[in-house]
Amino acid sequence: MTEDPSLTVADRRTVQAPEVLRVQGVVKELGGRRILDGINLCLRQGERVALLGESGSGKSTLLNIISGLEAADAGYVQVNGQPIDGRDPDASALIRRSAIGFVFQAFHLLPYLDITRNVAIPLLLNGCSSRDAIEQAKAMLARLGLGSRTNALPRELSGGEQQRVALARALVTRPQLLLADEPTGNLDPRNADAALALIHEQAQIDQTALLLVTHSGSAAATAQRRLRLNAGVLDEV
Repeated sequence: MTEDPSLTVADRRTVQAPEVLRVQGVVKELGGRRILDGINLCLRQGERVALLGESGSGKSTLLNIISGLEAADAGYVQVNGQPIDGRDPDASALIRRSAIGFVFQAFHLLPYLDITRNVAIPLLLNGCSSRDAIEQAKAMLARLGLGSRTNALPRELSGGEQQRVALARALVTRPQLLLADEPTGNLDPRNADAALALIHEQAQIDQTALLLVTHSGSAAATAQRRLRLNAGVLDEV
């Protein structure tokens, strides 16, 4: 097979990289409507993919199925070769904690904990000691430019800073797969651009596979590959 001369060095590495996510034949019906109709998707280590679609098209549902928060009606999902199934919440939670980072539009930070402890939560759930979890959380916050705010409560931060905390929490376990669900939806344009750049930068540094759900064409343009979900079908853009 002849190598495509248009591929960059980074693209060639991605093509040859190990598979992180495989979605095969996933079907989901809601309210008598099939919103996911045989979805197939593969992401490799270091690959950054944007998923576009109108509101209600099923983008968030697909992310929930990939992470095991919801069960598919048919088909299967594998993360690092391990099956993940929302009908087995305990097994799915183990895979989610060890291999998946999730960045939400609404941040979902705990208001009564300082940002260091917010970021440390996934490490503690994975059995890390309190001391090590705090050290790693502070290191990740410093990496994302919040080293001087580690004792702050979420309400003391701007929206852009809160999104960085949410990203730090998603990345602190060094996940192989990062799912970002409209992560800039609550940010002004300047902070949205900064958050997107940070998400891509950190995913590239850690060689994390990124699936970025968005309705924004400009946000999608920052990814290596773009897909659109429409009428239950996933197509390349």
